[in-house]
Amino acid sequence: MNLMKTALLAATLVAAFSVSAQEATIRKNLGERIPQLKKIDEVTKSPMPGLFEIRVNGTDIFYTDAEGNFLVQGNLIDTKQRRNLTEERIDKLTAISFDSLPIKDAFTIVRGNGKRKLAVFEDPNCGYCKRFEHDLQKVDNVTIHMFLYPILSADSAEKSKHIWCAKDKAKSWQDWMVRDQLPKAASCDSAAIERNVELGRKYKITGTPTLVFVDGTRVPGAISTAQVEKHLTDAKN
Repeated sequence: MNLMKTALLAATLVAAFSVSAQEATIRKNLGERIPQLKKIDEVTKSPMPGLFEIRVNGTDIFYTDAEGNFLVQGNLIDTKQRRNLTEERIDKLTAISFDSLPIKDAFTIVRGNGKRKLAVFEDPNCGYCKRFEHDLQKVDNVTIHMFLYPILSADSAEKSKHIWCAKDKAKSWQDWMVRDQLPKAASCDSAAIERNVELGRKYKITGTPTLVFVDGTRVPGAISTAQVEKHLTDAKN
C-alpha cells in the first residue's frame, strides 16, 4: 500500500511539474510574441485535450497549445453535451453577488411591502430601458436598487447627474423614463455614477437594461413583467 501511495504521489508531482512547465512556456512565448498578453491572469487546462485556456483582463478568454504557438479566440463547444464552455466560463467569471453590490451608489424604489429585491443598471437615454420601466411599474412588493449606468452618450452622463443630484432621485428618474419630463438641472457629488460605470466594466455589463436578482441571476435586456415576476419568484425559492 505504501509503495502504491508513493507511486501515486510521484505521478502527481510529475504531472504538476509538467503543467507548471507548460504554463511557463506559454507565458514566455505569448508574452514575447504578443506584447499585450504579457499580463496573463491565469493559464489552465481546458476540457479539450492539448488545449489551454488563457485568461487576461480579468474575464477575457483565449485558447492556446502547450507551446503557445497558436492562439484561438472564440467559443469552445462541447458537442456531446451541447454546451458552450466558453460562455459558461465567462458567466462564472462575471457573476455578480447581489449582496456585494454597492447599494450606496444606487437609489432605491420600494413598492408594496418591498420584500422581493432587484438591482437594475440603466442608461437614461436607452429606449429599451424606457419600455422596460413602463412594464416595471406593474411589479409590486419589490425593492428596486437603480444603478445609473450612462454608457450611450455624453448626454446620458449629463442626465444621470441631474437625476442623481435631484432631491427625489426616484421621482426624477420616473418622471423622465415613464412620463418624458426632462430632469431639472442639479449639481452635487456624482462620483457614484463613475463608480457604477467602472463596476459595469468589471462585470462586462455591455447593454442596458441589465437586471440582477438576489440569487445572482443576471438578465440582459428589456424583459416583460411576467418574466420579471418569474425571476423574482425563482430567486426567492
